[in-house]
Amino acid sequence: MADLSGAKKTPLFDLHEELGGSLVDFAGYALPVRYPAGIMAEHIHCRESAALFDVSHMGQALLEGPDHETTAKALEALTPSAFSKLAPGRMRYSVFLNETGGIIDDFIVTRPGDPALDGTLMLVVNGACKEKDYAFLETNLPDGISLKRLDDKALLALQGPKAVDVLKRHAQKADTLTFMSQTPDEINGVPVGISRCGYTGEDGFEISCAAEEAEAIARLLLDEPEVNPAGLGARDSLRLESGLCLYGHDLDDSIDPAEADLGWAIQKSRRQDKAFPGSERILKGLEDGPARIRVGLRILGKAPAREGAEIQDADGKAIGIVTSGGFAPTLQVPIAMGYVPPAFAEPGTKVILAVRKRALEAEIAPMPFVPQRYVRKP
Repeated sequence: MADLSGAKKTPLFDLHEELGGSLVDFAGYALPVRYPAGIMAEHIHCRESAALFDVSHMGQALLEGPDHETTAKALEALTPSAFSKLAPGRMRYSVFLNETGGIIDDFIVTRPGDPALDGTLMLVVNGACKEKDYAFLETNLPDGISLKRLDDKALLALQGPKAVDVLKRHAQKADTLTFMSQTPDEINGVPVGISRCGYTGEDGFEISCAAEEAEAIARLLLDEPEVNPAGLGARDSLRLESGLCLYGHDLDDSIDPAEADLGWAIQKSRRQDKAFPGSERILKGLEDGPARIRVGLRILGKAPAREGAEIQDADGKAIGIVTSGGFAPTLQVPIAMGYVPPAFAEPGTKVILAVRKRALEAEIAPMPFVPQRYVRKP
């Protein structure tokens, strides 16, 4: 049994135990890695129906300033993304950058749709990085912009093709949203914030609510016939199939957005103003090609390659390293992500993965491995 003596409890801790969750210490919180059905079943159920994840370990916070333009510019100074023209009710993925352009963390920012909240931006950051992120923001934000932590909030993720059918029974505005949009709503009279986004590649929602209301909302959703609980194991295999990065593995403070193949998160206006940390390095990588780039790997046998496995060329020369790897339940094959020089990044390129003195044959594969099914604006 995992040692959870030092782990914090999310508002759903008792429910996880009641449902038979196998709890582990993840990012300092006691969270279920799986339930009795197992990771494979949870993964497939999310792809086919709807799964509920507890993501209350994530950091939720507000940036508050006098008006949207001022707050947006303050955040833009720390990231390569554009927020000034972000429409009310819309969301954007971005990264915090250190002075050399390395990624401190990746995060989601939302501009509230309520005109009364003009000047406020909502942030969701990784649970394992939130204390570091908050300290970074408090050190670097200009006068007049403040950080407000929302430690009294919980976060649930309802993911899968039937998530919208489930949620619209309880939240009137759910099916009015498209991918990367957000709205305030109510579930059983409880105020919530609903975002159409997630970390699985499937359509789905994240529901922010008061911590004391989280268990009641989770039980309400789990009572729906389409919904099963899912843990960290399925969350990881789903995001890997979808080609999504996990901070501390596929991203860290030595990797820049060009290397991570995140150039799409740098809007044209930011490429032109060059007013972000590490811009020279990052823009040079986008224009000329970085020294290394994140790629997908499809292993040609049945044995998986885990994080840290060496990537070699056909002659056995080391060219890179695996950053995430595992079995893909949807495809029934092992897959991985890692970094290689651009000369080896073309899909179909044959490589070798060194795993415990074994040489596994693999090839570079396009990502996502499984098509993403987000509901985008027409």
